[in-house]
Amino acid sequence: MPTLTSDPAISLDGLIAGPEQSLETPLGVGGENLHRWMFEEPDQHAEEREAITSAGAYIMGRNMFSPGRGEWDLDWTGWWGDDPPYHAPVFVLTHHEREPLEMQGGTTFHFVTEGLEEALRRAVDAAGDRTISIAGGASTINQFLRAGHIDELRLHVAPIVLGSGEALFRDLPGLSFEVASSRSTALVTHVTLRRVRDDEGPVTSAG
Repeated sequence: MPTLTSDPAISLDGLIAGPEQSLETPLGVGGENLHRWMFEEPDQHAEEREAITSAGAYIMGRNMFSPGRGEWDLDWTGWWGDDPPYHAPVFVLTHHEREPLEMQGGTTFHFVTEGLEEALRRAVDAAGDRTISIAGGASTINQFLRAGHIDELRLHVAPIVLGSGEALFRDLPGLSFEVASSRSTALVTHVTLRRVRDDEGPVTSAG
């Protein structure tokens, strides 16, 4: 089984997107500030940037791929232009079927309507001996954490407070990690956490 990773940029109050996500503000109000380190200090974070884009397959929720709901707008091909940064198969969780979407640079979006486990099965087949990245958003990462699938969580903690938005770790009591590494610059602290497993089972939400 390949190693499953996730690389969310996160605020001090545990949010990976701000409020009022829309076509104009896909990361919500203030959410773009979670990623300042990528663009304002690129040379200082070359290793982290390379790790984010080195997976053999990716899984994301529909909300990360598209602002729409319901049936697909087939003219929509993602937020990233003609050459998305993934350069590998990307499996998009959705309730609506769509034919695979092949983009430049080796990225192909596959739309999976059979649920999380089917997306994971297909990603395992595609990744070979490379890692699988759970790209987001918060709901998708939380589902994979709850199912016990994520081995390594690489948080990129921005020193800002968003106040409201999409929360990581929502309804996930009982998770336990150990710190594998950390380092900081003015705009971000990178913390690599490895899952501590006791019974190898999924996390059960309270209530």
